[in-house]
Amino acid sequence: MNRKRRTGFIVFCILPTLLLFSLFVIYPTIQVFSKSMYNWSGLGDGMTFVGLENFMDVLNDGVFLTSLKNTAFLMMVVPFITLFSALVLASILSKGNLREKSLYRVVFFFPSILSFVIIGILWSFIYHPTMGVVNSVLEFIGLENMQRAWLGDKDTVMWVIAFTMVWQAVGYYMVMYLAGMDNIPEELYEAASIDGATAIQQFFKITIPMVWEIVRITIIFSINGVLVISFILVQVMTSGGPSDSSQVVLHYMFQQAFRNANFGYAMAIAVFVFVISIGLSMLSNKLSEREN
Repeated sequence: MNRKRRTGFIVFCILPTLLLFSLFVIYPTIQVFSKSMYNWSGLGDGMTFVGLENFMDVLNDGVFLTSLKNTAFLMMVVPFITLFSALVLASILSKGNLREKSLYRVVFFFPSILSFVIIGILWSFIYHPTMGVVNSVLEFIGLENMQRAWLGDKDTVMWVIAFTMVWQAVGYYMVMYLAGMDNIPEELYEAASIDGATAIQQFFKITIPMVWEIVRITIIFSINGVLVISFILVQVMTSGGPSDSSQVVLHYMFQQAFRNANFGYAMAIAVFVFVISIGLSMLSNKLSEREN
């Protein structure tokens, strides 16, 4: 096959993918950028061009700034705790002498296959101020003074949502790390043991460097996943309350669009989310390359 025919064959193979990507990704993205400069209720053709006014309003919106702060909090806390916990658990299951390894793998991975809606409902009951397991356990061990409405307290609501997200995701990433750790030559650990390296030193000097390429990918997955999962859990568990203290950017965008019928404003928020997502992905990839 000559060069011209080979090029034509490649173009023919990727053309359907390019068409679908243009139809479902590029075209909607352009529409969002365009509609963000209008006041629009989402119904009919009654749109008023306002230029950059929506973007200026978003930057002066206190609730949006709160949602941005909460999203940043989740993006910093959840991936760090989730990925580090997954690494530790995978290392224990991969190198430890536990007899029930297969059982633990299933137990930790099980939350990852549940619907996010079900997880949100389940943990809403666990955190319930009168019927919840958390307050019942605190009462049983004599710590009644620590009981509270976990999802109704501004000081705790984001922490309990973060914990729920960690619980849901840690097993998924643990399985990914286990696949990488199973390929690490056992001779490396034997040589390190002979040289007197402790288990913690082997974890940081052998295990993490050997699975670093997987860690790089999971960092990007985890950060981007926080955006989507936080929207679902906040919608199910708190609806942004109390007093918008648990708002995250995607949930606030959803409320502006479908509760307040303010689609132009919601699309301006979507533009901010798009820019932030691209920036964070590039930053996390750059930082992980430097570490590598």
